[in-house]
This record gives sequence, structure tokens and C-alpha cells, in this order.
Amino acid sequence: MTVWEEVVGQQAAVAELSEAAVNPAAMTHAWLFTGPPGSGRSVAARAFAAALQCPFHGCGECRSCHTVMSGTHADVREVVPEGLSIGVKSMRLLVQSAALRPATGRYQVLIIQDADRLGERAENALLKFIEEPPEQTVFLLCAPSDHPEDVSVTIRSRCRPVPLRTPSLPAIADVLIRRDGIDPESARWAASVAGGHVGRARRLARDPDARAHREKVLSLPLRIRGIGDAFAYAGDLVRGAKAEATELSVTRDAAEREQLAVAMGAGGVGKGVAAAARGAKAAEKDLEKQQKSRNTRTQRDAIDRALVDLAGFLRDTLVVGTGAQVPLTNPDRETDIRRAATDWPAESVLRRLEAVLACRTALDQNVKPEIAVEAMMTAMQRG
Repeated sequence: MTVWEEVVGQQAAVAELSEAAVNPAAMTHAWLFTGPPGSGRSVAARAFAAALQCPFHGCGECRSCHTVMSGTHADVREVVPEGLSIGVKSMRLLVQSAALRPATGRYQVLIIQDADRLGERAENALLKFIEEPPEQTVFLLCAPSDHPEDVSVTIRSRCRPVPLRTPSLPAIADVLIRRDGIDPESARWAASVAGGHVGRARRLARDPDARAHREKVLSLPLRIRGIGDAFAYAGDLVRGAKAEATELSVTRDAAEREQLAVAMGAGGVGKGVAAAARGAKAAEKDLEKQQKSRNTRTQRDAIDRALVDLAGFLRDTLVVGTGAQVPLTNPDRETDIRRAATDWPAESVLRRLEAVLACRTALDQNVKPEIAVEAMMTAMQRG
């Protein structure tokens, strides 16, 4: 099993990347992976990094392949933004370390997930290195294809694009069965309702809570009877997102604070303790800021998953209402979808869909979640 087996439904991209890993003439120092959510941008970038380090160009069996794919290779660094943006300080440190000569592999590789979250100053710091790339350093940037222009044109123009597509349903089901050991019936169902998102399909197939949450969200459009329902369901949605974010962050935040305290010499005695304590307070403030930003991003991601489900339901309602001969995003909700298509004119469905999309935009622009979701729910209630 080669590293390319991890890249689902992307035959053209795999062929291009495999050629570059083998043929120096096809290689370049900066790549931009774009594709819709769930298409596997970061997975493709990681597989490419493994193929670049592997003596056999991605065999999937050697130590280089295993360490890259598990995130422990000394010469492959991966930036996974947990907050709202990627700051200039962290980017400078990363690109400087990536400029060093490889310790064990053929290249120093820097993978940047969600490169659209680079702040302006962080982009400029990265651009300096991409314009004058250090020898044996490779930059792999990943960004959504919905808005590739979010990555500055100066960076995009210096990267070789690798466009990915939404994987087919059979390809998603196959990987769930073959790699994750999920039974065929559950795998096919999860693939059919995941909107082409491999990670979401895996989560739905494995997690009963994820399936229950999806059911609850998809029942909302037909349950909103009055303005009171709109506000009540908006509150439920936001509280649920906050609870999910809190559950995910409590243990991790505590562990990070403990690690920082140990690193700063907590409980130490002797000369320098006072100075260390002052430094510890500054470091604690920085950590609290990072954790708060990460918690906010987790909340917004949870809300956004619900908004994507709602948008899919309304899209299906338009499909049924107009008689379009295309597959439904939520085939298991066909009864409710046909009921909505019968009860609501197409103009009303479009207004509801526009309200959901406007809510996503508002959240991206830092509108308070309660306000954005309440505005969406009242618009859906009015139709």
C-alpha cells in the first residue's frame, strides 16, 4: 500500500505529484493544493511530502513514509492553524527552520494547511522565502478552491497549482470499507450524505452523536413554526456549538497550561526564580490568547457544519421543486424534502438558502454567533 492510497479519488493529481517525486525536471519548490472541503488537500500534500522523502518515492512501507504520514519526520513541518488566523511570529519561525539543510531526508518540507488564513504580515514573511527559495526546501500550501483568491496573488503566482475535485461516492465508500473497516452498508450511507467530504463520511459512519446531531439539524426547517421557535432553535444551535468546543478544549487547555508551568520552572527555588515568574506570566497570557482563539474557531466550525447541512437540505428542496434530474445531497431525508418542496414556493426556498449563506458570511466577518444565527432563523421562519 503506497502513500497515494490515502488520496481518495484524485487520479490526475496523484499522477502529477508522482511524476514530480520521481523526475527532478518536473519538480518545483512551491505548490498550492486547492479543492473543496473534504477533497483531501492536506492528505495529498502529506503524501507528496512522504514521496519526496522516500527512497522509493512513496512506497508506504519505509521509515520515511511512516514518519511523514504520522507527523513525526524531522524534515517535514506542518502548520495546522487552530485559531482564526496564522500570525507573523509563528510564520517567521517556521520558514526560518524550514530553510535549514535537511537532517535525514532529501528536502525540508513545510506544509501549510488553510493557507487562506495567513494574515497580511504572515503572507509577506512567507513570500520572502518563496521568492528566494532556499536550496532543498519545498513549500506545500493548501487552500479552499471556493475562494483561492484568499491566498494573495503574489504567492499564488509563485506556486504550481494542484487542483483537487470532490471524490466520487463509490471512492469514499471504498476507502471507508477498505481502510477504516466500516461495514459496507454504513459506508455507502455515510458516503451518500457526506457531500463528498471524506472526513465527514468517516465521522458519520463511526459516531452516533454526529448522526444524531445531523438528524436534529436537518429537522429544523420544518420545525420552525413561529418567531419563538426561531429564537429558541438559534439558542440551541449556538449553545450546542459552545458545549462541543468546551468539551474538546478543557483537557487540552489544562495539559498545555501544565506543560508551560513545568517549562517555566514552576516550583523552583534559588536565583532567577523571580525573573522566571515574570516570564511565565507573559507566556501564560500568550497561551490564554491562543486557546481563546482556538476555542472561537472550534465553535464557529461546529456552527458551520450545521449551516452546511441546512444549505444541503434547502438545495435538495430546490432540486425536487424544480424537477431537476440530479442526485440529492440528503437522500435519506427525501420525505421531508418533498414535503418542503410542496409547501414552499421556489422563491421562498431561495430566500431561506440565502439566509443560511448570509449567516456563514457573517460568522467569517466576526459577527457574534448568537446574532448571526438568530437572524438566519428568523429569515427561515418568514420564508
